[in-house]
Amino acid sequence: MKEIIAVIRPNHVKKTIDALSSVGFPAMTMAECFGRGKQKGYFAANMPDVVDMEKVIKEGEKMGLYLKYIPKRLISVVVEDGDVPLVIGLIMKVNRTGKHGDGKIFVLPTEEAVRIRTGETGEIAIGN
Repeated sequence: MKEIIAVIRPNHVKKTIDALSSVGFPAMTMAECFGRGKQKGYFAANMPDVVDMEKVIKEGEKMGLYLKYIPKRLISVVVEDGDVPLVIGLIMKVNRTGKHGDGKIFVLPTEEAVRIRTGETGEIAIGN
């Protein structure tokens, strides 16, 4: 089993969840998060999906409003090894705009999964 963690733009969450569900991956975890890449933030004027203005800091009159950390969403999906290329391809298809900030995908080994309610383990427990 593998855990696929995708950090994506907030405005792409619904399309990503719908796409994953439509091909048989309805079980996932999602969290709000903030982060930045090599660009080290964005000017607020370049970020139409900014919703939390408390995270905006002032960098002087000439700089204007600057986001040091950018709002993102983290989606985690645990899948069988053979499904990794499908899930990655789907996430990339839905989220790729070709612009800075499209996000990142990480793939991690998952040694075990346990469904608390039933005690089921392994691939049965991941619910896909």
